[in-house]
Amino acid sequence: METWLAALDERHLASLTPPEVTRALRALSSCYVERRAKLASGGPLDSAGKRAAFALFYAPLHFLITQHITQGLEAARGVERVLDLGCGTGSAGAAFAMGAARPEGRAYESVPRVEGVDRNAWAVAEANWTYRTLGIPGRAATGTIQKTPLRAGAGSAVLAAYAVNELPDPDRDALLPRRLDAHGRGSRILIIEPIARRFNRWWDDWKDAFAAAGGRENEWRVRLVLPQRQRSLARAAGLDPQELTARSLYLAQS
Repeated sequence: METWLAALDERHLASLTPPEVTRALRALSSCYVERRAKLASGGPLDSAGKRAAFALFYAPLHFLITQHITQGLEAARGVERVLDLGCGTGSAGAAFAMGAARPEGRAYESVPRVEGVDRNAWAVAEANWTYRTLGIPGRAATGTIQKTPLRAGAGSAVLAAYAVNELPDPDRDALLPRRLDAHGRGSRILIIEPIARRFNRWWDDWKDAFAAAGGRENEWRVRLVLPQRQRSLARAAGLDPQELTARSLYLAQS
């Protein structure tokens, strides 16, 4: 991960200064916390500064929490391919894939292939760069969650990290039975979202449906010291993420 973080610095601070990224991070955080209606229109990624702030700050945080959740659930054991819906910059899918790997010294083996899909062309390009930088087999492509086939079967997993809540209500409602069907055909399903319930009013219905299918809900709180760059950005932007939080819905392989 250290090599990836260093590469992120080089990639996104080539044309922007840390103060410029800090200002963009403040705006980006406001969009997520106070003006979530802008999410559907692509507000978080509508400027170079916000894109850099997302890649440098939120992507590593998503990697860390997804890694923790994947390991805690043993969700990636035996997985051969991962479909990452709403993949963003690819960090969550990469963390899931690396959770399936078995370290042999410094090398990894049995890393599953990641197939990412996102509607934002910049995010897709960034996800492909993330996979290459981390040495993960896979490819992201432009598309929508609504129209992406959920190819299911043993050895497959469907991941959606911080993506389901951004869907319009009708599309989200239509997605739930598709997820349950993919699980019935052998796939593991993992949903990760923020812990704040006021943003996810749909959660209880999904939780009940997952429980009826034999799944589980978890809340996660991870205390950690952020990497140096992310710690500096957080401090300068007035953020204080001493603890990463998330909640998940998980259906193991049927």
